[in-house]
Amino acid sequence: MELSHINNQGRAFMVDVTAKDDTERIATARAVVRMQADTLDRIKNGGIKKGDVLAVAQVAGIMGAKQTPSLIPMCHPLMLTGVDLQFEIDEADPGIIIYATVKTTGKTGVEMEAITAVSVAALTIYDMSKAIDRWMTIEEIKLVEKAGGKSGHLQRPAGK
Repeated sequence: MELSHINNQGRAFMVDVTAKDDTERIATARAVVRMQADTLDRIKNGGIKKGDVLAVAQVAGIMGAKQTPSLIPMCHPLMLTGVDLQFEIDEADPGIIIYATVKTTGKTGVEMEAITAVSVAALTIYDMSKAIDRWMTIEEIKLVEKAGGKSGHLQRPAGK
């Protein structure tokens, strides 16, 4: 497979999507923030002085999805039709699993917007909680599913 963002001179360019059909596009990405059990407990119970960590991370993730073309040079500006973030608490291996689902109808997919959304939400959780747990880690940032466009519906195999 050839790289689609390299022109005939070997330089980066924004791919021309003019001839592509508009289709419904959906992408879901995932990230994990690992932390101490006490940190997780304080986030769940409102014990973080900066405020409601997950509420702020929710808004930050949405804003991140909307700002993706400002951050990633070759991303097309898209009219997003939906952005939703979900948070799962993992008590066994203390942390928060973040999922972002992004939707649009257009000529190009929203994978980068979904990945950006979980990344910004994870960074926000870190920022709001770092005073009590500096050694949190942000892990497993990845696309888990996409639908729409020429490649159709793709889902990450279990365990990958």
